[in-house]
Amino acid sequence: MRWGRISSIRPLSAAYGYDRGTPIDRAYIEAFLAEHASDIRGCVLEIGDDNYSRGFGGPAVARQDILHIHPGNPAATIVGDLASPGTLPSNAFDCIILTQTLQYVFNLQAAVQQIHRALRPGGVALITVPAISPICGDEWRDSHYWLFTARAVERLLSGSFDVDKVNVSSFGNLYAATAFLHGAAVEEVSRRKLVPVNPEYAITIVARAVA
Repeated sequence: MRWGRISSIRPLSAAYGYDRGTPIDRAYIEAFLAEHASDIRGCVLEIGDDNYSRGFGGPAVARQDILHIHPGNPAATIVGDLASPGTLPSNAFDCIILTQTLQYVFNLQAAVQQIHRALRPGGVALITVPAISPICGDEWRDSHYWLFTARAVERLLSGSFDVDKVNVSSFGNLYAATAFLHGAAVEEVSRRKLVPVNPEYAITIVARAVA
């Protein structure tokens, strides 16, 4: 991330920085999950795999479910579209970990309704979404529909959750956004400069919503 990098029209990475180390948005996502690790307990649902459930919930997780939209994923215990009624069981989960998923769901309101319906009373949804992001050429490129603001996430969740039980915040700043768009990894940048939050240049929006 030398000064000349800003003038380049080619990114360091076309894969969010995964091929160079830890993507910058993942550092923020993991900090958010670490802060709320006590919510990751009981019956837990995660999207795609159980990495965060195991990493932050550990032995507090009594039952683990994994949702994937495509059949054939051997880790998936539930297959289907998050926004479709009937994909998730009702009143089933103490915690749903939904990281970097809603940008791929076109019918956002329906998805949030299903998340709320799937939580037990007092259950918690831990949600992260992108605010500033490249759209990389991976398998999900054609279904990358949305980028978010904190206010949009708050209004979206408050359509199904009690507004007093929804907490939304932002991570990122101009330095972090610039590095992330170029595809630099956490290991290649100043961690100190990633810490200050400037909502005008947030790259990750996080939310904790209680059913």
